[in-house]
Amino acid sequence: MEELCTNIANLGFPIAMSVYLLVRIEGKLDVLTGSINELSKAIITLK
Repeated sequence: MEELCTNIANLGFPIAMSVYLLVRIEGKLDVLTGSINELSKAIITLK
């Protein structure tokens, strides 16, 4: 039982942080993708 608690403590925190960071970064990636699309449209109109 003690080993199980230790494994949960050692693995649970990194998993929770990874999920949190992935969710947070996903929103920023969507904004970045939109900006890149707008930039490519602006470049096309300049040509």
